[in-house]
Amino acid sequence: MLINFSIQNFDSIKDKQTLSFEADKSQHLEDYYVIQTNGLRLLKLALVYGANASGKTTILKALDFLRNLVLNPKIQKTETLNFEPFLFDDKTPQQNTVFEIDFIQNDTRYLYDIEFNKEAIIGENLYSCNPKKSNVFKRTTDLQSKFTKIEFGNKMKISKSAEETLENNTLWNNTVLGGFLKTNVDIEELKNVMDWFKFRVFPLVSTTDFHASHLEHFVSLSVDKVEKQKNFILNVLKKADFNIYDMIIKKEKNTIEKNTEYDKYAFKINVEHKIKDKNYVLPMTQESQGTQRYYILAGILSFLLQTPCVISIDELESSLHPDLFQHFLLLFLVNSQKSQLIATTHNREILNNKDIFRNDVIWITDKNNEDCATELYSLADFDTKVIRDTTNILNALKLGKLGGIPNLGSYYININDETE
Repeated sequence: MLINFSIQNFDSIKDKQTLSFEADKSQHLEDYYVIQTNGLRLLKLALVYGANASGKTTILKALDFLRNLVLNPKIQKTETLNFEPFLFDDKTPQQNTVFEIDFIQNDTRYLYDIEFNKEAIIGENLYSCNPKKSNVFKRTTDLQSKFTKIEFGNKMKISKSAEETLENNTLWNNTVLGGFLKTNVDIEELKNVMDWFKFRVFPLVSTTDFHASHLEHFVSLSVDKVEKQKNFILNVLKKADFNIYDMIIKKEKNTIEKNTEYDKYAFKINVEHKIKDKNYVLPMTQESQGTQRYYILAGILSFLLQTPCVISIDELESSLHPDLFQHFLLLFLVNSQKSQLIATTHNREILNNKDIFRNDVIWITDKNNEDCATELYSLADFDTKVIRDTTNILNALKLGKLGGIPNLGSYYININDETE
């Protein structure tokens, strides 16, 4: 499970910002939101609210970038890392980017930090806490020779030859974990961390057309494999009141030759409706955007409930009625065991429904006045002078007490003004 994730000098983020899943002292909705593990009280949900261009998506992109950095190591030393540091400053483009992540895998708490620029991984550290904190490895990079140096902790029992092989396979633009993927050595701690990134952290779910079609294919492939999966998704769609009676998914071999099972087949999804005891079958493409979106979300929900994982969804409410948005979150909270969901949203209703949402799961992104850098904070960070149990949080937001809203100009436009 994810505990904390910190980001510094990445995209719209300049100074260190931390998204935390550690619950505060509140017992509000404890049974639905809080998972107790390794002596910690961890939250299942983080909802990130804020104005457009305030940095909400940057939080999700940073986690996705780190996942790819670990799982997809570069092949050549000359390959650069595809990201931008904070650009609205004279110094930050020349400074390194830093990520820190804190998580639990196989009942062990791991702390991993990495410092990098576009050309190289500058430094990297991994610690395990079982229960005391101990160093697994420390990595440094000689920028002149482009050579990696790895020092393992005293408790690590690794042969000299294994160390040398791993060191040689860790290019200056690869993480040690990426080097481990290329190396035929057995190091339990590295395998645990790799497995967490590979099997527990899912790729970012976006609202773009490419990602939507990509995800629909992925969901359909899983449905095709397991009849139980289809029944689950169908049940979720029925609960959402789409008047759907059944789904017919036809798998066809792709006309273009593909190398993987994922690409080998195409899927045609038909949806059956029952109206006045008569069945009507429509292609999924003729269903509303909300129905198509919820089909994908139902598939994602099945993974959240069946497999302990961390899934990030950008603009969760896209194409969904507010009640359906809330229904999805409640399905997750009531039924999930050890999964976590991070989602960005513009849905203001989350701020005004204390019967359903805890303050520590609602995060706000705002741009500071100095250099428009993203600042991230939760409702739980405000003291009682700003937010009390009786406070109408939505009104406080509208009054500008919480940030997170666009600073809009006048409605008046002089169409006769000439621009040079």
